[in-house]
Amino acid sequence: MFKKILIANRGEIACRVIRSARQMGIRTVAVYSDADVDALHVQLADEAVHIGAAPSAESYLVIDRIVQACLDTGAEAVHPGYGFLSENSAFCEALAKKKIAFIGPKTKAIEAMGDKITSKKLADKAGVNTIPGYADVVKDAKQAIEIANDIGYPVMLKASAGGGGKGMRVARNDEECADGFERATNEAKSAFGDDRILIEKFIEEPRHIEIQVLADSHGNSIYLNERECSLQRRHQKVIEEAPSPFLDEKTRKAMGEQAVALAKAVDYESAGTVEFIVDRDRHFYFLEMNTRLQVEHPVTELTTGVDLVELMIRIAAGEKLPLGQDDVTINGWSVEARIYAEDPFRNFLPSTGRLVYYRPPAEDAHVRVDTGVYEGGEVSMFYDPMVAKLVTWGENRAEAIDRMRTALDKFIVRGIQSNIAFLAALVAHEKYAAGNISTNTIAEEYPEGFHPADAPHEDPATIVAVAASIMRRYRDRAAQIDGQLPGHQRRVPSDWVVVMDGEHHEITVVQMDGGARSAGLRHDVEYEGRTYAVRSDWEFGQHLWSGTVNGNDVHVQVERSGQVYTLSRFGAQADLRIMTPRAAEFYRLMPVKVPPDTSGQVKAPMPGLIVSVSVAEGDEVKAGDELAVLEAMKMENALRADRNGVVAKVHFQAGESVEVDEIIMELE
Repeated sequence: MFKKILIANRGEIACRVIRSARQMGIRTVAVYSDADVDALHVQLADEAVHIGAAPSAESYLVIDRIVQACLDTGAEAVHPGYGFLSENSAFCEALAKKKIAFIGPKTKAIEAMGDKITSKKLADKAGVNTIPGYADVVKDAKQAIEIANDIGYPVMLKASAGGGGKGMRVARNDEECADGFERATNEAKSAFGDDRILIEKFIEEPRHIEIQVLADSHGNSIYLNERECSLQRRHQKVIEEAPSPFLDEKTRKAMGEQAVALAKAVDYESAGTVEFIVDRDRHFYFLEMNTRLQVEHPVTELTTGVDLVELMIRIAAGEKLPLGQDDVTINGWSVEARIYAEDPFRNFLPSTGRLVYYRPPAEDAHVRVDTGVYEGGEVSMFYDPMVAKLVTWGENRAEAIDRMRTALDKFIVRGIQSNIAFLAALVAHEKYAAGNISTNTIAEEYPEGFHPADAPHEDPATIVAVAASIMRRYRDRAAQIDGQLPGHQRRVPSDWVVVMDGEHHEITVVQMDGGARSAGLRHDVEYEGRTYAVRSDWEFGQHLWSGTVNGNDVHVQVERSGQVYTLSRFGAQADLRIMTPRAAEFYRLMPVKVPPDTSGQVKAPMPGLIVSVSVAEGDEVKAGDELAVLEAMKMENALRADRNGVVAKVHFQAGESVEVDEIIMELE
């Protein structure tokens, strides 16, 4: 067994590999860029080596520097994680020349499966079901349109060397095909250094279901059941689960056997994943094989009891698989939600900055958090925006989902925006609860993006009761610490008015016992003719309120600013203003402040690099015209005019960096 391994990655996956290696008694070496000098994976590893500047092309993708780091530290093997060099055959060869083991498959499998054109041909030969399409490289946009018309719209354009949703576009007509080809080509070249594009038929209402495989160097190959990955946004997986609520045992077995057949066809060794598209009738088609560990591997680990990272290390060290196909079982259900640094209410734009407050839920037998950040750390613009993976387990699907909802309520992120509200809304959605999902579900349910109205409060009374109880605690404390004359102490009334969503509601808040100086809250809140018994050990300043309302467990995130209490629960957020009845009368008379007109300003929606500027000063533009292209967190974003106008001023040019909300250009 190896004594020391190097992790050629960063973030949560580097931390994940370190955890398993440490349990195996293996020392670890981290590598880091300028941007990651204080990163969590650097702190957790036994050693750390600086490998370059912040851009991944100058650090994590520089093979020579990582190989040299192995030589300098005496690392005997490298775990690549996922992304970066995890599926780079040149990296494997460079390591092999220095007699350093690669914790993953051999070069043959990486090259065969890393190229979607080659992998599709091999899948056909191995007897694996494949999707109709053009099994060769597309030269240009004109040829792409011709091929698309031959296949029949809709079609999928995707990078031959791609993965993770980058370099992928769906086209439903010639115009979208031409634009999609250009975007996919640029993203593929930027992300993978390979701009080859292929085209295949896009299957309507598809499910994305993948099979986890394991194979050793002794000829043993097994599959560890499936993962349902259908909830996706822009081809990026958002929520995954194992097993799939859609598959029956017959289909599971058929998919698993085909996945193993493909692995054997390329002499696969290590952990890998064969991805399939499954239609409504459970017909399944090969999509691609990822010759690496998957982001969503924890749901397989929790339902099979297998540590995939440990087995990858053992296989790379020449050991045999410790289990056969008959040993693989399905124990309960697991759900994973990807916590991203992005603003779901601003079209999921990436969010960067310092994590001012970061408190994931406590881990136990039912909750797991894989993360690569910490409170006080930075979320950089240079890398993937993932903050953490939240994973829950239950005896059945309903239990796993319920635990996920509670865990999301307890997950607190401040300083940057996160997609927690969106995730909470998804796991609470009736379609998800019924297992009635496809890769189109998010686009169909939120065609105009995600908005606060898409996550209404299931029980507004509970939110009002909690806010009222917290307010009363603050008021009681203020009444006791104010300088007051004996006999003239301040008294806190019981009758109040809460303003929520513009509506005024009368409430009564009664302190039951203990007083304001006692720990916790014990209040009865009367609201709309009902009494709500609010009980909690909440303390001043805590961001998470946990307690009971009428005996039911409740977890609510809390922020206070003067009279306004912002509460979040199950993905819904509410601002509640609580005042005396007299103050509420005056509040009704307050004029509404009209925001300034900024419709002519084209602002940067996120920090990033201006890839191109499509217009010049004096040009006339129409609504929908492309104005500029901004690259951030490995993705290109086209900025388009939202109205007709004339370009009055261009403040930035291609190659320049911008911060969020900086004005790129002005229209008049």
